[in-house]
Amino acid sequence: MQAMPNHIASLNLIDLLLDAVCIVAADSRIIFVSAAFERIFGYTAEEVVGHRMLDLVHPQDVERTRSAAQNVSDGAVQLDFENRYVHKQGHTVHIRWTARWLADRQVRLAVAHDITEAKHTEARQTAVYAIARATHSSADLDALFAQVHQTIGELLDARNFAVALYDAATDKLSYPYHVDTVQPAALQSCALVDDARCAQVIGQRQALLITSSADPAAPMHPTESHRHWLGVPLLTQQGAIGVLILQGDGKEVRYSEQDKELLEFVSGQVAIAIEHQQLHARLLYMAQYDHLTGLPNRALLLDRTHSALARAQREQSQLSLLFVDLDHFKKINDTLGHAMGDLLLQQFAQRLNGCVRSTDTVARLGGDEFVVLLEGGQSSSHAQNVVQKIRATFAMPFVLQQHVVTMAPSIGMAIYPQHGSDAHQLLSYADTAMYASKKGRRATATDLASATR
Repeated sequence: MQAMPNHIASLNLIDLLLDAVCIVAADSRIIFVSAAFERIFGYTAEEVVGHRMLDLVHPQDVERTRSAAQNVSDGAVQLDFENRYVHKQGHTVHIRWTARWLADRQVRLAVAHDITEAKHTEARQTAVYAIARATHSSADLDALFAQVHQTIGELLDARNFAVALYDAATDKLSYPYHVDTVQPAALQSCALVDDARCAQVIGQRQALLITSSADPAAPMHPTESHRHWLGVPLLTQQGAIGVLILQGDGKEVRYSEQDKELLEFVSGQVAIAIEHQQLHARLLYMAQYDHLTGLPNRALLLDRTHSALARAQREQSQLSLLFVDLDHFKKINDTLGHAMGDLLLQQFAQRLNGCVRSTDTVARLGGDEFVVLLEGGQSSSHAQNVVQKIRATFAMPFVLQQHVVTMAPSIGMAIYPQHGSDAHQLLSYADTAMYASKKGRRATATDLASATR
C-alpha cells in the first residue's frame, strides 16, 4: 500500500479538528483554512482564500484586531485573543485565537476556537443581573428604559431601539422610549390595530423577526424606515404588556434567530422590571395625590411649599398661599347625595387649575378645602389677581348631570414673608383668613337680609 504524503496526511488531520486552522499573509490575505472554518464562520475555503481576513471581522473590532495581528507579525505569540466576526448568515460569532508568526514562511498561523455559546451564556446572565439592579436603582421608567437600552446594546446592535407598552383597558399602544437613527421623531400613541407588527407580537405572545429580501445596497422605499425588524413580547402573568423592538437597515445591522432568542431571554426580566416600576409609580401617586380629583394632597403640597420657600429665600421673591373653601358644600351632599358632591369637587378642582399657571400648584387638603400655591410674584397684586380670577370663574353655575347649582368660594390669602416663614405658618394664616372671609360674607348677607325686611 502506497504511503500518503506527509503534507497531505497533515492536512487531513487538520480537517478533523473542531477548531479552525488558518494561514494568513501579513496583509491579512487568507492562504489556507481548515474544514472547521465553514462550520464556525459559514464560508467555504473556496469562498475566502485570497480574500482579507479583516473583512470578516465585526466592524467594532477591526482596529484592535489589526493591532493584534501586527503584534503577531512582529514576533509576539498571541494567546487567548478574543474578537467577533460576522457569520455568512449575518449573525455574530465570538472567537478566541491562538496565533504565531512563521518567519520562514512569512505568514501567521492561527487557530480559531468558537466561544459564541459561552459568550452568549455569560452575556445573558450579565444582562439579567444588570436589569435586576436597574429595577431597584432607576428613579422612574425613563431611567429604567435607558438602562435596559444600554444593557441590550451590549448584547446586540441596539442603535435603533424602542419600547412599546400596551394598555389592555384601552387597547392602545404607547411608545415611552424610542431611539432611532433614521427616524428620530418620537412615535405617537396609537390603537393596537394601527401597529400590525406589535399587534401580532402581543396577540400571539411570540417574538417576530422580519427580514427583507431586498438587496441591502439598494435604496429603501421612502415609506420604509428599516429592512430588519425584531420584536419580542414583554410577558407577565397578566399577559403581554408591551414589546421590545430592534430595527436594522440590513446593510450593517441584520438580526437572526439567534438574536431573537437572546432578546427573548432578557425580555422576561425587563417585563418584571417594568411591572415593578409601574407598581412603584402607582404607590407613589397614591401617596402624593388625591384619588378623587387627581390633585396633589397635603403631603405633596407641603413638600412643594418647602421647596418653593427655599427658592423664594434665595431669589428674594414672594410666595402666596390661597386657602379656598366652598360655601355651603354640605348642603349639596345632604340634598343631592355624595355622588353629586364628588362630581362638584371634581369640577371645582378643574376650575381652580384653570385659574393658575402650570408652574403653580392646586392641592386638595380634604373635603371641600383646597390650597393654591403661587410662586414667583414680586408683589401681592399677583395673588390678588388670581383671587379675582377664581371668583369670576366660580360665578358661573355648576352642571351636575340634571342639576344646576351656584357655589361661591371663600378665599384666604397668606404671603411670604409677611405672614409667615414656613409652610405651616402660612397655611394657618391663610386658613384663618379664609374663615374670616367666610364669616364676613355671612355677616354681610345677614345685614342685607335685615335691611330688606
